[in-house]
Amino acid sequence: MQQNPDFQQPPVPKASARPDSMPSRASTLRTIKLVLAYDGTDFSGWQRQKNGRSVQEELEKALSKMHGHEIRVNGAGRTDAGVHAMGQVASFYTDIQSIPADRFTLALNKLMPRDVRVLSSEEAPADFHARFDASLRRYRYFLVCGGTPDPFALRCAHFVPYYPRVAVLNAMAAVVLGEHDFSTFASAQDKSPSRSRHISESVFFFEGEKLVYQIAGNAFLWKQVRSLVGTMLELERIAESPAHGESLMRELLDSRDRSKAGATAPACGLFLWNVEYGQRVHGHPRRHSEEAYG
Repeated sequence: MQQNPDFQQPPVPKASARPDSMPSRASTLRTIKLVLAYDGTDFSGWQRQKNGRSVQEELEKALSKMHGHEIRVNGAGRTDAGVHAMGQVASFYTDIQSIPADRFTLALNKLMPRDVRVLSSEEAPADFHARFDASLRRYRYFLVCGGTPDPFALRCAHFVPYYPRVAVLNAMAAVVLGEHDFSTFASAQDKSPSRSRHISESVFFFEGEKLVYQIAGNAFLWKQVRSLVGTMLELERIAESPAHGESLMRELLDSRDRSKAGATAPACGLFLWNVEYGQRVHGHPRRHSEEAYG
């Protein structure tokens, strides 16, 4: 890649840098915040992989081509292989002064593959960090119930050949509201120092013909949302009533025993729906070890 010989490359912030670290030439750099959507079907996840296609890599390739040197980005949620996004947030530093912040949307979409789109771009405060400044992450899990779904629906939803009882599902979903130890629903490979998370939304509802589970919290353990969905679908089949379902779910949550949880729901139905920024009511301010898995 050719580079202007008169151009002096500024230091490139590393993705692993502490959230309060800033480039030494901050006065010449701008912080850009992006909102992205992507079809995760053909990706190995958000995070750059040694062997596998990632959303982060595609975005960094496009940005590096624009800038003529390496650009690293930070993402709000590290979605797993096959998981989609409608509101992933990423941030990066740019030394390009000639492009208005909102024009990065058009410029990047010309360079990105069709399964990743930049929905918006704007200038953010100099120390903004997409991951560490997030105060809430909202996920949606989509289910197609009964009938014979078309192949396009199956790309972004999980099929169940019956209609679950929504009242029973919501009785179980309410159990996880508040702050709890979610060890029961964490992957055995999760390395988080704490399994406690605060959940502010947990509800099932129909949106058109699809059944949606919406959950929001300060952060999530690895595969937590999909484990919750899979477990609640299994318990719904045996629960005699909403009250019975609630009791079964509470017993599982309190056990902190991963072996008692149900099967993890497939990745195809899960979307990182949006990310919010503001005062962090729960969790530690800008805690650099906090996980944000999906």
